[in-house]
Amino acid sequence: MSDANAPKLSPVETHKTESRYLRGTLPEELADPALDHLSDANKSLIKFHGSYEQEDRDARKNRAKAGVGKAYMFMIRLKMPGGKLTADQWLALDDIAGQYANGTLRLTTRQSIQYHGVLKGDLKATMAAINASLVTTLGGCGDVNRNVMACPAPLPDPVRARMLRDCEAVAAHLTPRAGKQTYHEIWLNGEPARFGDDAGAEEPIYGKTYLPRKFKVAFSLPHDNCTDVLAQCLGFLAVTEGGQLVGYNLYAGGGQGQTNSNPDTYPLTAQPVGFITPDEVLAGAEGVIKLFRDHGDRTNRKRARLKYVMNDWGVEKFRDVFYRDYFTGPRRAPKDAPITGLDLHHGWQSMGAGKYFLGLSVENGRIKDDGALRLRSGLRAIIAKYKPEVRVTAQQDIMLCGLTMDDRAGVDTLLNDHGIPRPETLSQVQRWSMACPAVPTCPLALTESERALPGVVDQLETVLTDLGLGSEPISVRMTGCPNGCARPYQSEVGIVGRGGTKYTLYIGGDSYGRRLNTEVQDSVPIDQIVPKLAKVFSAFAAERANAELFGDYCTRVGLTKLKELVGAP
Repeated sequence: MSDANAPKLSPVETHKTESRYLRGTLPEELADPALDHLSDANKSLIKFHGSYEQEDRDARKNRAKAGVGKAYMFMIRLKMPGGKLTADQWLALDDIAGQYANGTLRLTTRQSIQYHGVLKGDLKATMAAINASLVTTLGGCGDVNRNVMACPAPLPDPVRARMLRDCEAVAAHLTPRAGKQTYHEIWLNGEPARFGDDAGAEEPIYGKTYLPRKFKVAFSLPHDNCTDVLAQCLGFLAVTEGGQLVGYNLYAGGGQGQTNSNPDTYPLTAQPVGFITPDEVLAGAEGVIKLFRDHGDRTNRKRARLKYVMNDWGVEKFRDVFYRDYFTGPRRAPKDAPITGLDLHHGWQSMGAGKYFLGLSVENGRIKDDGALRLRSGLRAIIAKYKPEVRVTAQQDIMLCGLTMDDRAGVDTLLNDHGIPRPETLSQVQRWSMACPAVPTCPLALTESERALPGVVDQLETVLTDLGLGSEPISVRMTGCPNGCARPYQSEVGIVGRGGTKYTLYIGGDSYGRRLNTEVQDSVPIDQIVPKLAKVFSAFAAERANAELFGDYCTRVGLTKLKELVGAP
């Protein structure tokens, strides 16, 4: 094909090509006090550095009336493989939230932390403070490998410990090389990065234009799929024999996002590619990411994810290309290791050797002080006094690790003093619920999510309790747009923003992340969601087979009946 007939690349591809390894003119625009936001090119590039330009949408209407422009602000996302932090790192990050952000920390669905409300003039100081705590933001966003996930529970299990080490190794291996030099120059007053003419030599994995789109990796266990491994671009599902890790089933091509009114976009679950041994993990990860680099769609960002390569090719062609061109190890069939469960890791649990961790449920991941619930202050008091290691889960929750039984009474007192509930006092539907931030910070949001889901959950608690279903692990996830950051398409109930106060209702996924749910009705007003779901829950209570899970019931009875129950046209 001649250059004249070559497909036109997306504008973001041009931004990357001309960026000089993610530099662009970011230093100049950041240093200009007259600018409160960035140019389109630099707005693309700053994502690779771990930040999104956003707008305070709550302020939009009043500012429009006053004739002033948008209230620009920035979100900053950390890179925390496996969700791990020391006590001192948490305390430093908490200080940053108060000094530069909106006074909150947001635990994400990828075991990370986000700051919201950072002003452009504070960006460099915020980034420097984060790095001073020995945490980075490089690759928190952008067309590179994002935060690598693994089960964070410090249970006395050598398999979990090895998974965390492999998670950290993959995160380090897939870190941009030249981009790291640029990052140090811009944010940490490093020497200006100087690159040669050979683009491949500067970024041996990514090349000059990095990936077609974002890339997500997770490690998981068959009996504890707490990282939703099938929702990932690349998944490592542990295979054990006699309690020891013998390798991983390698999965590829999962992803959540879709675009309304575009049937060419859709969520997919990852497919099994093959089995690899522990010493092949880095080679396997590099092989899949290079395959995506070379074969992903760089013309249409709505179809640029690895899942479309997998779906368009089929798993057999994907395997053929992977083993022929990108992986030198032997081709082995996946082992028999079905997913059978998911643990939220709540409450006090033994780590062995006289140590314990405490898993706390955090509603929608928002760490803040709000009336009687002073979660941020309470966590700070506990962490400052007892110095536990902190771990963030993929369910937006937090673990305090390395405590002793002698600490328990004091920790419980501090929880009580700050109004922080124990997980066992919360409903199952609240513990299993998740939401993305959406309005007012996310520019993609079509509706509310984080601020709307608690009200929906409150109503569902009453319905489920009245039906005798209060102890059922039913996952409910809400997002403000169809991009699906809270993984709503795998939950048993997915509520996806459509516009205004209307949502698309999905039912029939699986709390353990094994399958996708199904669209049951579009454009449902928020005040009708619970009444419609109540009819489905009522039928489930009356008709379920012995110990049948809600999602399994919905799959068994089928879409036609579900639509009849909710009154869908």
